[in-house]
Amino acid sequence: MTYENVKVGSKLIGEGKPTYVVAEIGINHNGDLNIAKQLILAAVHAGCDAVKFQKRVPDICTPRNLWNTLRETPWGKISYLEYRYKIEFNVDDYLAIDRFCKENKIDWFASCWDEESVTFLEEFDIPAYKIPSAALTDIKLLETCRNTGKPLIISTGMSEFKQIQESVNSVGLEDLILTHSTSIYPCPPNNLNLRVIKTLKKEFSCVVGYSGHETGISTTICAVALGASYIERHLTLDKNMWGSDHFASLLPEEFYHLVKEIRLLDIALGDGIKRVYPDEKNALDKLRRIL
Repeated sequence: MTYENVKVGSKLIGEGKPTYVVAEIGINHNGDLNIAKQLILAAVHAGCDAVKFQKRVPDICTPRNLWNTLRETPWGKISYLEYRYKIEFNVDDYLAIDRFCKENKIDWFASCWDEESVTFLEEFDIPAYKIPSAALTDIKLLETCRNTGKPLIISTGMSEFKQIQESVNSVGLEDLILTHSTSIYPCPPNNLNLRVIKTLKKEFSCVVGYSGHETGISTTICAVALGASYIERHLTLDKNMWGSDHFASLLPEEFYHLVKEIRLLDIALGDGIKRVYPDEKNALDKLRRIL
């Protein structure tokens, strides 16, 4: 069976529909709720459909051999585990985010890194769940997200085709979006391999998207032209801010131009039916010798 569309919130995603654009805030808020709100407003101004965060329980998701590794941070030299907790929003923070997004009429959801985070997010009326590339092989997590009844978005970075196939088999194709991704930050052009979008569309009868980590916007626009119906890029206020994802993120003005160009492309792609447009008739009468 073919599943050509997925409904996320009030938006229908699929070929021929407006591209669903997500600004990934991720951890670019650096644990600061005010920064998160500024990023949400930037996404609203750009015309995004949603913003996305990351939710994890550091004790579960941080490898034990890294817990006590010291790291230089804005809070001083602290252990890696303590740093992970510093940038993790709590329930009060997410209540504030939920209110702020509703006030500004933009959807929000999050990448889940563990099953406890799914339980945490079930307290909010989010429209979808995202599985990050790092968790693509965590079948139990995929099934936990699937059992919520919400649409599922799976990124495919760091994965071979067989692993993607096993993950898809575990959750099924209904209400599924597969996003092509390369987990390099930032990703050089020679590793983007955008034609994988076409491969995923051919091999899986579901909606396909693109989660990019490159610099600039042109290749992301190309992803839409190749058939990506869902686009996700990181958003930052300053690429020089402290943190791992900022340099591979777009500034607010870059995100604004990205969405503007995608909306133009949505219109330009058309419906694939060749026709003579009324505005061509004048040229037809003047230039075609044999009718």
